[in-house]
Amino acid sequence: RFSFLHVFEPHSFEGAASKYSAVLLIPKSDTKLVEAIQKAIQLAYDAAVTERWGGKKPLMDKVACLHDGDSPKDDGEDRGEAYKGMYFLNAKSSSQPGIVDKSRQPIIDPEELYSGCWGYASIAFSGYDSNGARGISCFLNNIMKTKDDERLGSGKTSAADDFADVDFGDDEL
Repeated sequence: RFSFLHVFEPHSFEGAASKYSAVLLIPKSDTKLVEAIQKAIQLAYDAAVTERWGGKKPLMDKVACLHDGDSPKDDGEDRGEAYKGMYFLNAKSSSQPGIVDKSRQPIIDPEELYSGCWGYASIAFSGYDSNGARGISCFLNNIMKTKDDERLGSGKTSAADDFADVDFGDDEL
């Protein structure tokens, strides 16, 4: 399930360079997918130890990019209902990902792909070493939307819903 989608326009977080991004919510019940992600992260970690970190092996829980949605945020707050029973990845890219529907046709309308819909993402993992901080990054390549669902986090209602009870009568038309 997609959340915090910024795939049509890049977005800047806390003054960092603007990037395309998505939070990918992965059901914990999808053990096959979770295992594949964990294996890919481990491969990226092993490569980074020799290629980027000079043989140093930081603790995996300090560098891993797959997070438990049931755990609280750093400030102790709950992550919200959408994260319950999920793992999540923050995937980013400097270039815009390809975006298609389940028929593999391009999605060009930003309203069609939104936080809360479901789909697939092609991603890649790589180790980084930046100013002494080491970790595994998740890179966003492409997105395929497969299913609609309730929008997440916008708190915004539709115009049709907001004005559904307005009665103009005969003299206000």
